[in-house]
Amino acid sequence: MALAGLGPGDVLVLRALGLGDALTGVAALRGVRRAWPGRRVVLAGPEGIGGWFVRLGLVDAVVPTVGLDEPLAVGGAGGHVAVNLHGRGPQSHRLLAVTGPSRLVAFASPEAGHPASAGDVAPEFRADEHEVARWCRLLTAAGGECGPEDLRLPVEPAEGVADAVLLHPGAASGSRRWPVERWRELARRLSADGHRVLVTGSAGEAGLCAEVAGDVGRSVAGEHDVPGLAALVAGARLLVCGDTGVAHVATGVGTPSVLLFGPTPPTTWGPALDTERHVVLWHGDGTGDPHAAEVDPALAAITVDEVAAATSGLLALQPSH
Repeated sequence: MALAGLGPGDVLVLRALGLGDALTGVAALRGVRRAWPGRRVVLAGPEGIGGWFVRLGLVDAVVPTVGLDEPLAVGGAGGHVAVNLHGRGPQSHRLLAVTGPSRLVAFASPEAGHPASAGDVAPEFRADEHEVARWCRLLTAAGGECGPEDLRLPVEPAEGVADAVLLHPGAASGSRRWPVERWRELARRLSADGHRVLVTGSAGEAGLCAEVAGDVGRSVAGEHDVPGLAALVAGARLLVCGDTGVAHVATGVGTPSVLLFGPTPPTTWGPALDTERHVVLWHGDGTGDPHAAEVDPALAAITVDEVAAATSGLLALQPSH
């Protein structure tokens, strides 16, 4: 369904990606607000995440969009500002260009003919830049100064979980999933030390989460939508997870975390805020495939002893409630 009335007073932002990607773009969304104060900000992105962002006040409306395969369902007179927070182009640039913007804010893409006019913003893309810094640099160039401090999310913590350690064993690809038997052993050790263990995941990960929880924890897989998951993380004592979306939730809400990285370097996707609250474990060189089916060797190199030591260290700094 087309979004009625998209026109010269609006800012259309494209970030049609999943939870982790969306959250690394939060600081840049605040930069959009500063660059064009008082204007309606419309996000082209996943409906569930976008709806949550509306409730948080990050954007004003959502055009449900996932990926770049379909034209953006926007209507109106055009002449708006378009901001590409999705990628370096050319496909994402062209998708926005079809909507008829008067100005495009995006990284330079000769293949897409960007910049096309003096009013466009087109800094050079840097492949080795942290994902948060990359999009903040783009918006700062457009006059919307922003930085890692703008990642903070105003989420009300869930009640009754202040003593809980959350384990999140799932990830979008096998290369970023730490072996299930190690998650089970970690859960057993945490329980033996007197900690309450909750295992989170999607409904499709219910079997995995139940296996990790065993008889020492409780699986809450599929029980929360995105806002509910964020509230759960915000209320918990500690999160342990891989390189996946919930890690960025912990960064945004300020919950301490132990993060297990494999194919992707934490220098580009690790915590960018309150780094003292997060322990990142990584034995890689950045050459792994984040979309591979099998566990990445760098992730497999992380031992249960390492993770248990990291969790114990952070828990010692967090008073129980």
